[in-house]
Order: sequence, then structure tokens, then C-alpha cells
Amino acid sequence: MKWVSRRFRLGAAMVGALTASVLAMSTTPAAAAGDYSGLPYISGGGDYSDDWGDEGILSMSQHAQSNATCLWQKILWADGYIQPEGADGYFGDITKGYTQHWQADRKGLTPDGAVGKATFGWADGQKIEYVSGSTADGQTLNLRYHGTYWSFPMVRDSYGHYQFQDYAGNWRAAGYDYRTCVNL
Repeated sequence: MKWVSRRFRLGAAMVGALTASVLAMSTTPAAAAGDYSGLPYISGGGDYSDDWGDEGILSMSQHAQSNATCLWQKILWADGYIQPEGADGYFGDITKGYTQHWQADRKGLTPDGAVGKATFGWADGQKIEYVSGSTADGQTLNLRYHGTYWSFPMVRDSYGHYQFQDYAGNWRAAGYDYRTCVNL
């Protein structure tokens, strides 16, 4: 009887430990989706001029196929580095190369070809302007990215998530974990 009781307790402890580790692992990807902010979308709140300084990394190995990458490519387009159809949400060699050129043309940025806190922060601090709406939490804010050659509208929705128009004119949420802005 003593043997059965000890075995039962050992089995229950193992099931409890396994359950706790599975729960911990299942929450980790969602919490780390944005790499810095922990959010699955390019997001912000309050003053829009510093929304992107805590965003996740976009590179050939991180969020390489995502709507967040597509938003970055729209920035490259607005500043004259790629053609509009190049905003396809795929971060490959071409996007990396143009990102390096974009970074090299801006004082204080390291031209490493990855889009991180400094690169995102430079873009939102220098090029985004208010159009309409409220900066209060839970409100919608209409903004415009003003590039060197072109501009495009963006919306920070009531949840703080950024949305933009893709190449075909469809509104897309700038998410890290999916890609819907594909050019056919």
C-alpha cells in the first residue's frame, strides 16, 4: 500500500510539472511576438511620434514574412528605395539591401539591414504626421507617413494597432505573425 501511495504522488507531481511547463511554453510565443513590446502588432498609444521605438525586429530571420515587413516596405517605397509592388511582406535580400541604404542615408543609424528599435524609432520620430482623431487610449488616430517622394495614410486603431494600405489598396493590420499583403 505504501508503494502505491508513493507511486501515485510521484505520478501526480510529474503530471503537475508537465502541465505547468506546457502552460509556460504556450504563453511564451504570444508574449514574445513583438520582440520588444511583446505585442503581435506594430502598436502605440499616446503621442504617436514615439510609438515605434519599442517594436520588434524585422530581418531575413525575424518576422521575414509579415504585414509588419510590408509596412516597412511601404516606408522604403515612400522614401524612393523600392517600387510600390515591392511591398509584398517578404523580407529577403532585396529588402535587406534597400534597408541598409535607407539606414546609411540617415544620421545615427547603423546600416545593418535589420529594422529594430533605432530604425523604427527614426521613421516614426521624423516622418509621421497627425491627420485627425485623438491620441487618447481607446480612440482612433489617422496619420500619414511623409517620405522623401511619396506619402501614405495609416491608422492607429482603438486598440493601438497600426493599419496601412497595401499595394492593392486594401487595409491591413501591421502584424508580426502573418502575411496578407501579397502582390500577385
